Amino acid sequence: MAGAGMAALGSWVPHQRWGREAVFLGFHQGLSTLLARKSEWTPRWVPACRPKSSVSFLSRPDLSNLACKKLKGKSPGIIFIPGYISNMNGTKALAIGEFCKSLGHAYIRFDYSGVGNSDGNLQECTVGKWRKDVLSIIDDLAEGPQILVKKEIEMKGVWTMPSKYSEKGVFDIQYSFIKEAEHHCLLHSPIPVNCPVRLLHGMKDDIIPWHTSIQVADRVVSKDVDVILRKHSDHRMKE
Repeated sequence: MAGAGMAALGSWVPHQRWGREAVFLGFHQGLSTLLARKSEWTPRWVPACRPKSSVSFLSRPDLSNLACKKLKGKSPGIIFIPGYISNMNGTKALAIGEFCKSLGHAYIRFDYSGVGNSDGNLQECTVGKWRKDVLSIIDDLAEGPQILVKKEIEMKGVWTMPSKYSEKGVFDIQYSFIKEAEHHCLLHSPIPVNCPVRLLHGMKDDIIPWHTSIQVADRVVSKDVDVILRKHSDHRMKE
């Protein structure tokens, strides 16, 4: 995933396990305010779609068990909120998971009741029931502050990306720009460059993780490739 190629918009949510903090979830009719609730968590393991992987279930009294996958990592954690009848094995959900793994952030993806591997009958599901699903994930599976990935960018056609490098604090990136950029991703196949390559990357880069340079080095077909990491350099490397 290169640069701003992650076509998702996140909003930071202060999570208090015993509190009643409000969070926001993008849906087809806009933002819905969600209030916290409490239930019980009991892991159960069954085979998942991906090889050598497993999916756990969030067990809830009087409610459907939710299929979910949790990646441990640092805070704030990321929660992927599926779209209508979408499941947690979709392209965006998996891509964001790999992105979080590269940065060491915690990540949770799940299936709504009646969808994917979760229990329940889709014909009996409502937005209200799915709202409870989200609250259960936030209250009983997530730890600390969370960022909820929403589909607002696809509806508004623009992603307002926070950035400390902009005078107004954000960059407005058109959705069409992000979609077109998907045709130019380089890390899915060998990169046909045969000349000597030197990759210089700052380890304090908070925009593009330095692990990306390692991936590029692995994909370049040249045998003369060096990766040089500057321990105290950031994204701009002004020093």
